[in-house]
Amino acid sequence: MKRSSKIAVAVVVSLGLGAAVAAALAHPGGMGPGMMHGMGPGSMGGGPMAGRMHSADPAFGADMQLVHQMLVSHDRIKRTVTNLPNGIRTVTESDDPQVAQAIVAHVASMAQRLSEGREFNLFSETIPVLFENRDKIKTSVETTPKGSVVTQTSNDAKVVTALQAHAVEVSELARDGMVAMMRNARANMMGARRLEQ
Repeated sequence: MKRSSKIAVAVVVSLGLGAAVAAALAHPGGMGPGMMHGMGPGSMGGGPMAGRMHSADPAFGADMQLVHQMLVSHDRIKRTVTNLPNGIRTVTESDDPQVAQAIVAHVASMAQRLSEGREFNLFSETIPVLFENRDKIKTSVETTPKGSVVTQTSNDAKVVTALQAHAVEVSELARDGMVAMMRNARANMMGARRLEQ
């Protein structure tokens, strides 16, 4: 296949994935565990999405609904991140009781997933690193009346870097909502395209 054809195919795939993500997040009930079926290891150049969404994860739909709720309510979320010498401390809260409840539920679910090694990843470069090194991460979650305080630390410098980079990713989602999600999706597709060239 000629280089120009490969680029054209990659652009079409990128646009199609973006539309699928937008539609799925706009209608979370329509994005079941099998929606991304077939995107197993090796698909999309083996990028962060590869093998992350599949029908073997019955909690995927519920976690997607929480993500959707927080993305559309991002302007009601307040988030601060403190980089520690060995990790991070994040405070994510909302004055809206429903958004605060979604934050608490999402944080609890993600902490449980990390503990059990059940990865949930939507276009993140850092989550695979964190799950691969989950035994090196100490997580403490404190629920507040308006959300959650999370402290995550590690004695491994690579893991500390990944924790801090992931906190930036989440802060961008809290700040920009769906715009940040689509930006991450495009970046993921561009990375996959570069790997295939």
